[in-house]
Amino acid sequence: MAYTTIDNPELFFNTLLYTGNSSTGHSITGVGFQPDWVWIRERDASNHHIFVDAVRGATKYLLGNDGQAEVTSSNYVSSLDSDGFTLGSDAGVNRGSMLAWNWKANGSGSSNGDGSITSTVSANTTSGFSIVSYTGTGSNATVGHSLGTTPSMIIFKNRDSVTDWRVYHKSLGATKGLRLSSNGTEQTSSTYFNDTEPTSSLFTVSTAVDTNESGSKFIAYCFAEKQGYSKFGKYTGNGNASGTFVYTGFKPAWILIKDLGSTQSWFMYDNKRDTINPNTKLLTSNNSSAEEDSASTGNTFDVDFLSNGLKIRTTDGGVNTSGNTYVYMCFAETPFVTEGTKAAGTAK
Repeated sequence: MAYTTIDNPELFFNTLLYTGNSSTGHSITGVGFQPDWVWIRERDASNHHIFVDAVRGATKYLLGNDGQAEVTSSNYVSSLDSDGFTLGSDAGVNRGSMLAWNWKANGSGSSNGDGSITSTVSANTTSGFSIVSYTGTGSNATVGHSLGTTPSMIIFKNRDSVTDWRVYHKSLGATKGLRLSSNGTEQTSSTYFNDTEPTSSLFTVSTAVDTNESGSKFIAYCFAEKQGYSKFGKYTGNGNASGTFVYTGFKPAWILIKDLGSTQSWFMYDNKRDTINPNTKLLTSNNSSAEEDSASTGNTFDVDFLSNGLKIRTTDGGVNTSGNTYVYMCFAETPFVTEGTKAAGTAK
């Protein structure tokens, strides 16, 4: 059995809390590495999810909860730095209580000619994360992702057109897709991925506007599962306040959950906004609502972050309707078994 060599997951993914000051040139440090994908969200007011990355360039942003096309502006993020990033003055990134979820890839990227479409890829094969930029053809095509192992989840956005973020998840397979920017249910169409599963070198796109519109620029965030660091899977809700236990093989640092069969939002939790169990602070990726805390609102959506997985502590339909199937994406705080400790025991 292969164990992760990532004994410190925060070298590859980290949640950073910071306070905005509405001034241009506000430098945010403490990420622990130079981030290549940054997902920023204001916590205490209604606002958008802001996505920037090193391949498109720090001044080009997309809205994670909205289908609008890419915008270039230094009023949001002006640079990605060695230990964080520098902000403009816009309230979406620089007002009040803020957070940033940060992933490490490999800088601005290089050319990949593995597919029928040549891509620009920034890949971190250790953590299983790559950022892929390509131009659509409008017909069935393949694109190189440089991970060297098969992606478990891919998040796509057409940078030039107003269209939803499209999601491939291994638990659905390549015949179906979800929308990160929508609470909609799973959708079946061959136009997303040509009903073709990704491989260790390529993913396939078909004719859909949100994965391969002719002449449009695209960005794709690709994730391959790494034991002890990341997990992409599904579970079945039980409708009980002592809910389903989800084994991940590590203590979670961040998790995103979506109900496949109903119009529930994408629920998001992390270990920095809540440092003790239960985790009661919720954001949703598909809307602009402020952070909600069940400890003060009474709307219970609590979960526990355990040493080897996640325990649902609510009957809320967003994470635990009886019989419903949920998909999730999860990153580690602490591996259950690491490279340094694997000789002392075994893990599932």
